[in-house]
Amino acid sequence: MDFGWSDDDLAFEAELVEFLERELPPFIAEWDGPGADSDDSASRGVMGVMAKRQAWQRKLDEGRWAAVLWPEEWGGRNASVSQNVVYTQVMARYRTPGIYNANGIVQIGPAIIEYGTDAQKARWLPPILDATEHWCQGFSEPHAGSDLANLRTTAIRDGDHYVVNGTKIWISSAQIAQWGMCLFRTDPEALARGRKHDGITMFVVDMSTPGVTVTPIREITGDSLFCEVRFDDARIPVEHRLGAENEGWLVSMGALGKERVGSAGQAISMANELRALLETAKAVNPDALRDPAIRDRVARLHTQIEFTRLLIARALTKVLRGEKGFPEVPLSKLQWGSISLCLAELALDVLGPTSVLTKGAPGAVDGGVWARNYVWQRYTTIGAGPTEVQKNIIADRALRLER
Repeated sequence: MDFGWSDDDLAFEAELVEFLERELPPFIAEWDGPGADSDDSASRGVMGVMAKRQAWQRKLDEGRWAAVLWPEEWGGRNASVSQNVVYTQVMARYRTPGIYNANGIVQIGPAIIEYGTDAQKARWLPPILDATEHWCQGFSEPHAGSDLANLRTTAIRDGDHYVVNGTKIWISSAQIAQWGMCLFRTDPEALARGRKHDGITMFVVDMSTPGVTVTPIREITGDSLFCEVRFDDARIPVEHRLGAENEGWLVSMGALGKERVGSAGQAISMANELRALLETAKAVNPDALRDPAIRDRVARLHTQIEFTRLLIARALTKVLRGEKGFPEVPLSKLQWGSISLCLAELALDVLGPTSVLTKGAPGAVDGGVWARNYVWQRYTTIGAGPTEVQKNIIADRALRLER
């Protein structure tokens, strides 16, 4: 593994650090007050968090730090892979707020840049970047499970429009999105022919289109970040198609490939969370840290986080050499899910009975953030690739186990 950075990478890091040192403290003081967490979704609520993220993304955009991988002509920095690693690590180290248009910046924007027309780029990219318009991503469907290519929502061409019918599920923040990037099946017969990856097309959907119904789903956390989106004879203009008809699988794989770009900050974020948990435990339940079993769990977690940091470093070294980051990428995804769950469970065990109290309850630890985290972190075994799918990929392609 190569842990060295070039002079350009170090200059990039220094400029970013200078920006954060100047802009982050007054931003946090304005939004949270002294001593508040940088992104306390337990006490602020989903809509409050999104308002804060919108303001932070606009602050980042002022310094051209919102979309560093984008070309300079569209407000980015055309950052290299190594510079993006530096970016994610520094942002994790400073525990900056999340951004308002995460899907738009990481996946949707790059897909529009690569496959969109000049008119599409001019219309959609600037409002993504400056957080004027929020975007969601409509891939998953109720009957497709983790098999994205098994999608059934149809888009049948009718003159200058496509008529869309079907349902999408688990669509993050669709209730506040003005636009969505969605996959629809334009050749319904492809499934019957056993060619499920064919006949799929990518579209940009105006979420206010008649026939598009968004229904928030109440989660175990009490929030409603995810939604069901129904299409009932919704008419989507042909000019809102992204890429050629029936080539949506190619577009989608390019978009999903961007989702893992920021994984370099995961180990730092998990290490920060472990340190924050231990500091809280020292304040509210110090005796727990004298328990040998608890100390052993803390040591194991620390070790696993360090292993994950090295695993990600090895994957990134491969990428920088022009090689595929396999099997390190799916292995690091497994580590992320496992460690996140272990951290959440350790928090409730080490902080004592009041750790289970939720937002608004008298005596709730840190405003109920640890109780919320316990149920919320279950998503890490599903988001960005379910654990079962990652294990199957590793067993099949890395270990080459017999079926």
